[in-house]
Amino acid sequence: MSYTSLFYHLVFSTKQRAPWLAPERLTKCCRYMGGIVRNLKATLLEADGAADHVHLVTLVPPVVPISEFLKQVKGASSQWIHETFAELRDFWWQDGYAAFTVSKSALPDVLSYVRNQAEHHRKMSFEEELIALLDRHGVEYDSRYVLG
Repeated sequence: MSYTSLFYHLVFSTKQRAPWLAPERLTKCCRYMGGIVRNLKATLLEADGAADHVHLVTLVPPVVPISEFLKQVKGASSQWIHETFAELRDFWWQDGYAAFTVSKSALPDVLSYVRNQAEHHRKMSFEEELIALLDRHGVEYDSRYVLG
């Protein structure tokens, strides 16, 4: 028998970081993503974001590669957005994502961080936030793809 505890903090933005996700749309989109996550046999612990990006905290089974997991979440949620909001026919998620593993001991802080995105983004842009996350986790990045 195998035992795992695979918590992820996942971050991805709208195409060209366009501010498509007004608060009500963001809330509905996060709820819908919760259903997608459940269908993938994973658990959504928290979801929030801003008009131009989303954060998810998930518990993902080890048989699901994180790249495939995000492909499914982003693809199904884009389709739902197109079907639900006629005015968002040009909506797409940006290619790529940021994925960070989270230890059980750090989980409460990460959940709080994601839960408080509106407050957080009164002080910091998405680009600043993403660079801080990448730096904190020691992830090398190409600024051409990080800076909007």
